Amino acid sequence: MPDFDMLVIGSGPGGQKAAIAAAKLGRRVAVVDRPDMVGGVSLHTGTVPSKTMREAVLYLTGLTQRDLYGQSYRLKEDITVADLTARTQHVVGREVDVIRSQLARNHVALFAGTGRFTDPHTVALREATGRERLLSAEHVVIATGTRPARPDSVEFDGRTIMNSDNVLALERVPSSMVIVGAGVIGMEYASMFAALGSRVTVVEKRAGMLDMCDVEVIESLKYHLRDLAVTFRFGETVAAVERHARGTLTVLESGKKIPADAVMYSAGRQGLTDGLDLDRAGLAADARGRITVDEHYRTQVPHIYAVGDVIGFPALAATSMEQGRAAAYHACGEPAGRMHHLQPIGIYTIPEISFVGRTEDQLTEDRVPFEVGMSRYRELARGQIIGDSHGMLKLLVSPEDRTLLGVHCFGTGATELIHIGQSVMGCGGTVDYLVDAVFNYPTLAESYKVAALDATNRLRQIDHIGG
Repeated sequence: MPDFDMLVIGSGPGGQKAAIAAAKLGRRVAVVDRPDMVGGVSLHTGTVPSKTMREAVLYLTGLTQRDLYGQSYRLKEDITVADLTARTQHVVGREVDVIRSQLARNHVALFAGTGRFTDPHTVALREATGRERLLSAEHVVIATGTRPARPDSVEFDGRTIMNSDNVLALERVPSSMVIVGAGVIGMEYASMFAALGSRVTVVEKRAGMLDMCDVEVIESLKYHLRDLAVTFRFGETVAAVERHARGTLTVLESGKKIPADAVMYSAGRQGLTDGLDLDRAGLAADARGRITVDEHYRTQVPHIYAVGDVIGFPALAATSMEQGRAAAYHACGEPAGRMHHLQPIGIYTIPEISFVGRTEDQLTEDRVPFEVGMSRYRELARGQIIGDSHGMLKLLVSPEDRTLLGVHCFGTGATELIHIGQSVMGCGGTVDYLVDAVFNYPTLAESYKVAALDATNRLRQIDHIGG
């Protein structure tokens, strides 16, 4: 008789939801995680602290209010790291309490320490004191998450040369900064530090940034970041980073040298699997520390599941939660619907980006005809009220059956607004639903009606000329 029906290694979004789902189904469940990491990477160094820091930056700099009150408007003149982290610490502390309460309320045992396999059904728990105890389970869920990848050629010190985890522990706001990597994390932090007044240089070996997004949205983001004095070095590779008494020098392979107070690497993520002794469970991870799973999130050992960032793309807190629930249901023999293929993507740059469905480039490559409907925040009363005259919403509409093929949003509240388009798409709705729907006034949600009318007017013109 094993100690538990399900043992979850890691208490991040995927691990939490797997544990609670199994507990709700009447199973005996335990979670193993370090005492200082309840809630996982997402809560302590990833999603929650970075998004909380972003809110603090927007509030203290007054950046979003400058269209109304002038370019010199600022809520606080000298913003310190302490100003930013005070809000973060408050939110993280409250969230840890919520997670502990949820686990306790559902009678999930929480073990403080780290886990490693001794055989496919047994995990050795190493406590902070160094003492080890064995925990056995019928099913095991690996939800250990990831850490920032670190190039071997770079000497990180956590203060002047750092990764995204170290940013939250900065002693002061740097006056200048180099960010290596123009992915999601890199661009989110580039936005924040630029808003704080740092002179930011982004170095990216690819020809562009965020290539999964709509081209027009990315062009708009580049315009806004350049307006905040961000410099982009695309098609460039870092040859070396030198630490000096007066700062750092980032040397590019092209020969350019970029002086800055600090350098932040955003070079992807590495799965936290190296301490799990996977081989003793009959498993292996790839070079990036990721574990391969099937459509039910089972590994090649059928009673062991893996969910969240440790299995790779899309590596989002939202999808990790659903993966955890689905894995628990499958392990418990409970029927569960398949995760819908329409998954919204949210990128918390300044301004924020969100989209669902395909982009114009993807539709063009697939030879799928489409028409575009646009709405700009400056056309909306709500856009004027909040001082966002740059935001926009784009609908990509099929001229054949009038369904939505993609929705792309840029500006205030984009990550919230996208769910309206996601719901319409998920239910097979057409652009005509949005035309006929009544939206509260004045709201940003009205942008759907404006964009829908724009798209249907264009479709009508095509029908008029072609008919």
